[in-house]
This record gives sequence, structure tokens and C-alpha cells, in this order.
Amino acid sequence: MRAFKAMLKNEMKLSLRGMDMVIFAICAPLAVLVLLGVLYGGSPAFEGAGYTFLEQSFGAVSTIAICAGGVMGLPLVISDYRHKKILKRFQVTPVSPGLLLAVQVCIYAIYALASLLLLYAVGALFFGLRLRGSWGQFLGGYFLVMLSMFSIGMMVGGVAPNTKIAGIIASALYFPMLILSGATLPYEMMPRALQRVSDLLPLTQGIKLLKAAALGDPASDVLVPIIVMAALALACAGVSVRFFRWE
Repeated sequence: MRAFKAMLKNEMKLSLRGMDMVIFAICAPLAVLVLLGVLYGGSPAFEGAGYTFLEQSFGAVSTIAICAGGVMGLPLVISDYRHKKILKRFQVTPVSPGLLLAVQVCIYAIYALASLLLLYAVGALFFGLRLRGSWGQFLGGYFLVMLSMFSIGMMVGGVAPNTKIAGIIASALYFPMLILSGATLPYEMMPRALQRVSDLLPLTQGIKLLKAAALGDPASDVLVPIIVMAALALACAGVSVRFFRWE
């Protein structure tokens, strides 16, 4: 535990110094929330709706940090550590390379949770945002989405032969999900044809799950997203364990 805390402290300092995750996991979601709040914050999601547009969009915006850390951040840092022989060096020390990977997952989880708290605080203070569903249900869905997206990152970073390939794969997954899944451009505002494309992206199912939890819809309405998220996490974790490259 002492080694984990020391590594977490050092790796978090390095991450903050780089500023990438501060920009993409903290500032970017906040900018999207503020923009939606200014444009649509107090407006009903649709005519006759009992909740606002921002309340409907909160679950989607909260996934931006998860996507940034899990799909883009993790693959790049894992492949970079392999390229620099860091993982190989840790294999001959009392501290296992697996502990280093656990520290990285923890760091991106911290960013995601910090982003979630900041988003809700700003939304509640300035735009009247409130969670109409259960916080327990929402956080359960949030951690499931996080597990699924992080498992994708571990798989890509673990099996990509080098940093360049990891970056290409991560970008090919990250940007379509960020733009088309409903995290930035609201799903309800997309043309029907684009919604069909969006439904094929795994993050879209996670966003549907979080929207239902935020609005207090019953869990039975989102059984398909729950199954998709859980199955994705298991599949990607299985591939990571089986084919992970330490060198």
C-alpha cells in the first residue's frame, strides 16, 4: 500500500504537469456543460417534459472525462511505458508492473470523478441542475461505464505493438465516440440517420444508461445498455489478460 501511494503521488504530479488530462477531462466537459447551460439550461427537454434540457444532457456530458481517460489516456501511457522499457524494468523490481498500471487506472478514475463533481456543482449553482434519479443508481451506472471504457483503453494499450499504432487506434475510437455518441452533440438533436450510426458506438449505450439514471427512469428501461457495458468490459478485459504485451 505504501508503494502504491508513493507511485500514485508521483504519477499524478507528472500527469498534472503535462496538463493534457486537465484540459480534456476537466476543462472540456465543463465548457460543454456551460455552453449547454447558457443556450438551453432552463428550457424543457421537449414540450411537456418535466425536466430541463441540461438535466437530460448531464449524464452524457459527464462521460467526456471517462472517454478522455479510458479511451485516449490509458492506451497512450501504457504503450509509452512499454516503449521506454519502464514496464520491463519493473518486472525485475519488488514492485510489479501491474501495480504501475493500477496506479494509472486510479489516476484516470480520479480525473473522471473530479470532473463529475465539478460539473454537478457548476450546473446546480448556475443553471438549476438537479439529479432527479437516485445518486446510487447514477454512480453505479457511472462506474460501469468507466469500467467499460477503461477496459477498452487497457486492451488497446496492451496489445498495440507500439506507441504510434496505439495512438492511431485510440484516436479512431475516441473522436467518433466523443462527437457522435451524444457526449458533446446531444443525441436527441441528431438526424435519425446519424442516431442509427451513434447507436453502434459503445459509449452511446453508456450515455443512455446514465441519462436514465439521472432522470430517475427505471433500470428495466436500460437493460440493453447495462448488458452491453458489462459484456464489453468482460470481453476487453479478457483480451487484455490474454494478449497484454509487457515488452
